[in-house]
Amino acid sequence: MHQRRKAREVTLQVLYALDVQEIGLQEAMDLFWRNFDAPEEARKFSWSLISGTWNNLKQIDGLISGSSDNWAIGRMSRVDKSILRMAVYELLFCLDIPPKVTLNEAIDLGKVYGSENSGAFINGILDALYGQLRRKDEDEDQDIGGDAGQSEP
Repeated sequence: MHQRRKAREVTLQVLYALDVQEIGLQEAMDLFWRNFDAPEEARKFSWSLISGTWNNLKQIDGLISGSSDNWAIGRMSRVDKSILRMAVYELLFCLDIPPKVTLNEAIDLGKVYGSENSGAFINGILDALYGQLRRKDEDEDQDIGGDAGQSEP
């Protein structure tokens, strides 16, 4: 799992760069890998996280905004925002990663790379968002299961 932590750190750095600079996804990745190195497994996982997050940014930012009371996404620090974006991507699209792992990794990254309040801030938003996603999944499961067994008149 050490490789996945490294990949998340890379992802954070590249997402931050994409948020700060007006460069394309491939250019940001090329720039990063010209200056830093990581094992192939970390490179592949980080590419998946970076491209997936960046290509689903509107949806992800909408979910973050909907889960952050009193905090417009534009007011968030770029580090916190990048961590949140990556974590939301994982929650939505990386179904092989347990949500608890995603939340813990995001909180840990916030504590290391963010401000002294980043861990709690990220925890609060992701906890609220994950609760919404779980309720939505449960509602969908009930809708699907609720129709079973009913016969037409």
